Amino acid sequence: MQPINSIKSWAEDDRPREKLKQKGRSVLSDAELVAILLGSGNRQLSAVDLAKLILRSVDNDLSKLSKLSIAQLTKFKGVGDAKAIGVMASMELARRTQLFRESKPEKISTSKHVYSLLKQYFLDLTHEEFYVVFLDRANHVLKTEQISKGGLSGTVADGKIIFRKALETKCSAIILAHNHPSGNLKPSETDLRLTKSLIEFGQLIDLQVLDHLIFSDNGYFSFADEGVLNS
Repeated sequence: MQPINSIKSWAEDDRPREKLKQKGRSVLSDAELVAILLGSGNRQLSAVDLAKLILRSVDNDLSKLSKLSIAQLTKFKGVGDAKAIGVMASMELARRTQLFRESKPEKISTSKHVYSLLKQYFLDLTHEEFYVVFLDRANHVLKTEQISKGGLSGTVADGKIIFRKALETKCSAIILAHNHPSGNLKPSETDLRLTKSLIEFGQLIDLQVLDHLIFSDNGYFSFADEGVLNS
């Protein structure tokens, strides 16, 4: 016996799958799209109602939804491992779609170019990562590489590794970048000390540190734009 609120008991026009088929994907709400991923609800809730419950738990923020683990998703009655994995896989596909849509600038001229180049690496991370962009004399991107990966509170960026890779790449300048999972874009004292030391050593070997960007899911902080780079 189907629950009273089963999607199958709804008018066909109101069912998410049929609605998508007849009217297109753009007319569906976030809850209806998540309901399609879930496929079914539980004895008390339809798939749409279950999807709404899950979305409410993350303040209806899809970015927060993409960060939920299997353990967090399966706490909702009616969501097993298979459904949780399906939701996570769809979120990852969405992230990769955005990655492929990004046009990597051949030449870096502003902090916004750096942001466009690197935000794909930092989107939805719950831990810190540190990247370096290696540039030629004309500021063309030669290589982008992850230097370190850490936890919620920080990651260690080793200057020796950075400059060894810079010499191997035969670059003329570098741009530093890391993320703050907390969303706070203010540079920490560690960020400031590290940047200063890398600038000073770079001057000794004629290698410029052009900028240091701190990323969050909602934006970035540029040391160069804010006048912090040479302070």
